[in-house]
Amino acid sequence: MKGLSGLLQENPSLRVFIYAGKGGLGKTTLSAATSLKLSSMGKKTLVFSTDPQASLSDVFEQNVFGKGEVKLADNLWVMEIDADKKINEYVSSIKKKIIDMYRLDALPKDIEEYIDSAAAEPAMYESAVYDAMVDVVSEGKYDYYVFDMPPFGHGIRMIAIADVLSQWVEKITELRRQAYEYGRVAASLKRQKLTYEDEILNELEYIRGRIVKFRDIIMNTKTTAFMMVMTPERMTIVDTEKALDMFDSLGLKLTGIVLNQVYPPDLAKRPDAPAYIKRRVEEQRKYVAEIVDKFGKYLVAVIPMLNREPKGLEVLRGVAEELWRPSRRVEEYL
Repeated sequence: MKGLSGLLQENPSLRVFIYAGKGGLGKTTLSAATSLKLSSMGKKTLVFSTDPQASLSDVFEQNVFGKGEVKLADNLWVMEIDADKKINEYVSSIKKKIIDMYRLDALPKDIEEYIDSAAAEPAMYESAVYDAMVDVVSEGKYDYYVFDMPPFGHGIRMIAIADVLSQWVEKITELRRQAYEYGRVAASLKRQKLTYEDEILNELEYIRGRIVKFRDIIMNTKTTAFMMVMTPERMTIVDTEKALDMFDSLGLKLTGIVLNQVYPPDLAKRPDAPAYIKRRVEEQRKYVAEIVDKFGKYLVAVIPMLNREPKGLEVLRGVAEELWRPSRRVEEYL
């Protein structure tokens, strides 16, 4: 296996690393380790969590949640957005736009309730997170960006832009009709002409632009490495097969797979090894063989099971060395 060092040598234009997969597989640990290694190479690096839990704070053992871009070490910044705060700011801006657009003294109660209920939709959280992701990459302040993604299905489907846009066109047609009726009444009351159509179209164009930018980041194989994290377990294999089918249907290209939390077979040979360790090693060997058979062309690195929690810079540096190591052979785990 070539490790991430080989991946970078083959693709020197890479600037974005995205770790995806189901929860509990170690995406946050690998994201943190990758960012730490890149920063140690003298590259200005930002690691960004799109997970609703403050997981990077836990791994780095420092509270960075909702504090913007926090510098943790030389060339290393970390960012965990407070999505709820971002949603509240967005909702407030929408309410202000409506009040300003229609020259109202206050927002009608039914409209305010509708906006508040829409803000509670799960998609609003995803939208806020990926909006922030687009912002930091577009700003271009860093040499590398590393993203710890939430479990599959949360946001990846946003790259199916045709479907998203068609739904928005349908919505905007209805909104324009409603806005015309509401605007006509408001204009009559205020005795002035309103420019609601331009405002609505501007908002649609903004949303379309954000979706396009997010899609372009995810799908640009020259600058983005889209990495899947697996563990040697039956359900992970099944989930990965399904995910690859979904990615293929969306035109999303997988860059590589990191196989995490693998017990070294030598553990089972030790005379003092507990019986459950021997069983676990034997079980994992079977799944590693299946992973090699099904996904071998994607395997970039194998990370052994750690003997302690993956927290703190010292432990993360060890994980990074495993990620970068090009010489380790997957056959060692068979």
